[in-house]
Amino acid sequence: MCHESAWTTAATNIEVTSPLFPFASVQRMLGMCRGRRKFLAASLALLFIPALTWLYLSVGSFQVKPLPLSPLEAQSSTPVGGAGERQALELRVRAVEEENRALRRELSRPPRSPSARLPSGGHRGNQNRTHSEEGTGDNEGQKAAAVGNSSDCVHQPAVDKCETIHVAIVCAGYNASRDVVTLVKSVLFHRRNPLHFHFITDSIAQQILSSLFHTWMVPAVRVDFYDADELKSEVSWIPNKHYSGIYGLMKLVLTKTLPSDLQRVIVLDTDITFATDIAELWAVFHKFKGQQVLGLVENQSDWYLGNLWKNHRPWPALGRGFNTGVILLLLDRLRKLRWEQMWRLTAERELMSMLSTSLADQDIFNAVIKQNPFLVHQLPCFWNVQLSDHTRSEKCYKDVSDLKVIHWNSPKKLRVKNKHVEFFRNLYLTFLEYDGNLLRRELFGCPSEADHNSENLQKTLSELDEDDPCYEFRRERFTVHRTHLYFLHYEYEPSSDSTDVTLVAQLSMDRLQMLEAICKHWEGPISLALYLSDAEAQQFLRYAQGSEVLMSRGNVGYHIVYKEGQFYPVNLLRNVAMRQVNTPYMFLSDIDFLPMYGLYEYLRKSVVQLEMANTKKALVVPAFETLRYRLSYPKSKAELLSQLDMGTLFTFRYHVWTKGHAPTNFAKWRTATTPYRVQWEADFEPYVMVRRDSPEYDRRFVGFGWNKVAHIMELDAQEYEFVVLPNAYMIHMPHAPSFDITKFRSNKQYRVCLKTLKEEFQQNMSRRYGFAALKYMTAENNS
Repeated sequence: MCHESAWTTAATNIEVTSPLFPFASVQRMLGMCRGRRKFLAASLALLFIPALTWLYLSVGSFQVKPLPLSPLEAQSSTPVGGAGERQALELRVRAVEEENRALRRELSRPPRSPSARLPSGGHRGNQNRTHSEEGTGDNEGQKAAAVGNSSDCVHQPAVDKCETIHVAIVCAGYNASRDVVTLVKSVLFHRRNPLHFHFITDSIAQQILSSLFHTWMVPAVRVDFYDADELKSEVSWIPNKHYSGIYGLMKLVLTKTLPSDLQRVIVLDTDITFATDIAELWAVFHKFKGQQVLGLVENQSDWYLGNLWKNHRPWPALGRGFNTGVILLLLDRLRKLRWEQMWRLTAERELMSMLSTSLADQDIFNAVIKQNPFLVHQLPCFWNVQLSDHTRSEKCYKDVSDLKVIHWNSPKKLRVKNKHVEFFRNLYLTFLEYDGNLLRRELFGCPSEADHNSENLQKTLSELDEDDPCYEFRRERFTVHRTHLYFLHYEYEPSSDSTDVTLVAQLSMDRLQMLEAICKHWEGPISLALYLSDAEAQQFLRYAQGSEVLMSRGNVGYHIVYKEGQFYPVNLLRNVAMRQVNTPYMFLSDIDFLPMYGLYEYLRKSVVQLEMANTKKALVVPAFETLRYRLSYPKSKAELLSQLDMGTLFTFRYHVWTKGHAPTNFAKWRTATTPYRVQWEADFEPYVMVRRDSPEYDRRFVGFGWNKVAHIMELDAQEYEFVVLPNAYMIHMPHAPSFDITKFRSNKQYRVCLKTLKEEFQQNMSRRYGFAALKYMTAENNS
């Protein structure tokens, strides 16, 4: 360590006997520096070099003693003289001055470079830790924080650019699955290394995250899942008051859960945001010494000091204790130390007096460290800036721009009090709304594992003709859209009588206002696919959480399909919503339609009446429309017929697309009292209830046109009967024209490509269903 006295001694020993202040000596001196005082002294020393050199050249004969490398090193002087030697000396002086300028340029750069060196703050201080109420428990780490968390002068071992970084995260439930996406985005944004995520999840989070990563298709990212339900027995015996529940204890069993050949891992809470490359944190493993196996940041509240309120009695901890939101685990060493036995014995002993944990795994980690201080390597506070309710994080850093990891470890999350909370909130919101598609970037120079899905996709796309006028339409069929299932909490158990029906629909941001109305009209389960950008998804979240109607419904599944490409992928959205149906039947609707009151129960009764379980039937719900934005919704068929007669209502699209619903036979429906069968006709596109195992929609049709027509045609090809329900109806509400219908009407090439896709679909139908499918081509030609 460089003290002020050391620099004074060094300055006294410099006698100008040589034109060359040894550059290597300067480097060695700078290598000894720690802190801003030393940096300033080193800079001043460099500024004196040209002056000393000029003085030598002016005087002509001077003697200098080389800078001693240690107090014990003998000093010596060497005379110089002669014209030839003077000329050589001048050349050497110029070279040294150039080196000095280069060194000053290097020292004037920002103190931290992710690719070259890593932040320090405590790797020496770990050997002599002091714990107090005011400190972080690491003297040197505290000093580093006080000067803006500046880097050591000593270069740390760099992480190889192709080294895989392993990250473990415990994630359970719908909300945590949503939170972890923001964490992952912040990691992916900064990363330059391959990543391997290890998720310990319940069945809900696994379904959501496996679908998300499968459709995200980020290069050089591998994801593995571990069943949290299988681990519950390991920690369920521990009474726990923390809001995370039993999942807050599962970090304790990572040595048993993760692969036995995995040596080290970074463990993160879901409410973490990274502001730097995670490789910098991974490199800190190189600083572990002796028996250190845990890398942790000191707790930044007074919780473990026990002075937050009267009778507050925390678990035992070393000084202020440590926070477990960010942990570096040396798994191989932990296993050798019999970690499982160690934490269990500690927990059993402490629970005899404490009765339960308040901070889940964190209490037990701290109790173990209290007994075994040598296990912990203390990290500087910027690796886990904790914004808890009673945080003192403001005292551990000087400049927020130097912070690396923000931890929203309060149930209040973004509403915590901190003088820099706006900075933290903006950082968080940046990643919350960041377009995740932009993170699908390759890591060049690193061989990655073969992804067969990606390879097959690239092969398929390469076979498309880019000169084809309809290339963009064809390409859209194979676009993989990032998909986040169950974006909000979902809680619904289908009825046991096997008649339950789910309403299926899709929408974009401009149709959001229909959600509350549909929920009021349909009390059964709903599966919705929403086509949104990342920013729009957050707007939707705020809208939904602010709606009493939507928040009172646990049986609505919201599935976000993120925007990509230039077309609205209407049939993909329908398929996403259909795949998440968990009832035997589904009513295939559109978001602009309000079903009649009581339609849910009426359809369930029709299932029994028409023996839907044993036959292939598509139950047609007649569609009507109004041109009025304010409509007194008819409570019965009789009231609807009255409004039809008055011109308040019309049969759907009668004035622009009669063929779409003409086979429903509205004239017959007016007087019908029993279900009646109708025949398929060209361009028929009714709204129907079918069994869950019915065919999906054809993805080649995007935007406007033929998306429902093709689906009804395939139902007919599979010999479904179309049965019109006599007492069912739905009403289309007015809205502004969609962007895609505008393109269809104004763009001739759009219409040409749609016709081409129709012909190709019909040819495919003929190949799949044989002679019976020829009627579709004939009907099209005759229409």
